[in-house]
Amino acid sequence: MLRRDELNSLTSSPDLWNNQELAQKLMSEKNILDAKLSQYENFINVVSEYKEMAEFAEAENDEAMQNELLSNLKDLQVQVKHAELESLLSGEVDGNDTYLEVHAGSGGTEAMDWAQMLLRMYTRWAENHKYKVELIEETEGDVAGIKSATMKICGHNAYGWLKSESGVHRLVRISPFDSAARRHTSFASIGIYPVIDDNVQIDINPADCRIDTYRASGAGGQHINKTDSAVRITHIPTGIVVSSQTQRSQFQNRDNCWKMLRARLYEIEMQKKADAAQEARDNQGDNGWGYQIRSYVLQPYRLIKDLRTDAETADCKAVLDGEIDLFLSAALAQKIKKDDMQGGK
Repeated sequence: MLRRDELNSLTSSPDLWNNQELAQKLMSEKNILDAKLSQYENFINVVSEYKEMAEFAEAENDEAMQNELLSNLKDLQVQVKHAELESLLSGEVDGNDTYLEVHAGSGGTEAMDWAQMLLRMYTRWAENHKYKVELIEETEGDVAGIKSATMKICGHNAYGWLKSESGVHRLVRISPFDSAARRHTSFASIGIYPVIDDNVQIDINPADCRIDTYRASGAGGQHINKTDSAVRITHIPTGIVVSSQTQRSQFQNRDNCWKMLRARLYEIEMQKKADAAQEARDNQGDNGWGYQIRSYVLQPYRLIKDLRTDAETADCKAVLDGEIDLFLSAALAQKIKKDDMQGGK
C-alpha cells in the first residue's frame, strides 16, 4: 500500500482523535505529503502547458510569446531546483521547527544594529515562506539595535533549510552612528537549533542548572514589566545559557527555556553520534569573531558573498529583505555533493 493511501485510511478512522498526539502527527505527515504530491502534479501540468505554448508560438512565429515563455521557464527551473533540494532534506530533524538565536558581537552599537538587521532578515525570510515566527527573547541594545534575541520558526523543514546559517556574519558599511561618516566593520553570530519533541530523551540534571528570574524588558504591557516573569537557565557543565521573556507567566517562560536547553543539548549529542564534530564546527563556526561564514559589504562596493560556497549577489537590499534562498540552496547543494563524494570513496 502506498503511504498516501495508508495515511488516508488512518486519518479517516473514527477513532483517530482518541490519541491526539498521534492524530496530529499523522495529519501533519498527510498534509506535507499531499503538498508535495500537489506540487509535483502542478509541475507536470505546467510543463505540458508550456509545451503547447511553445508549439503554438513557433507555428505563429510569435516572438513576444516565445520571450514570455523563456522567462516563465527560467522561473519554473528555479522552483523545480528548490523542490529537488528540499526533497533531499532527509536528516533526522531536518523537517523540524527551529530556534534561531542572534547575538551582537564586536562593534558596539554598530554590531547591535547589525544584529537587529539580521533578525529582521530571517523574520522576513520565514514570513515569505509561510512559516510561523514566535519571538521568545529579545534584549535591546544600549543605544540602538539588540544585544541578543531568540525566535522560534515553525514549519516543515525550517531547521533543514536554516541549519547552514549558524556562524558569524560580517557587515561592512558607512556607519549611521558615526558623525564623520566613516566605514565600520561589525559582527553578529547566528545559532540554529532544532526543536525536538518529547519523544527524544535528553536527560538534564536539575542540579546542573542555575535558574534566574528577572523583570522582562521591552514590549508586553504593564504586567510583563511589573513581575519577575522572565526566566534564564544556565547549564553549568556546558556553559549554555537560554532565556525567555515574551510569555506573560513565569511558568510559560520557564517551559520555553527547558525546551530550548533540550534543543541545544540535543544538537551537541547529534554531533557526537554522527562522529563529525569537526565538520559540524566548520559549518556552524565559532561564537568568537575570527570566523565568518558570510560577508555583507555595503561600502565601498555592494556585494554579499558566502565564504564557504562562494555564492554571491550584488542585490544587497533583496537579501536584507529576506531573499536568502540563493545562499541556503548553495549550502545544501554543497553538502549533498560532499556527502556523495564521501560515499563514493
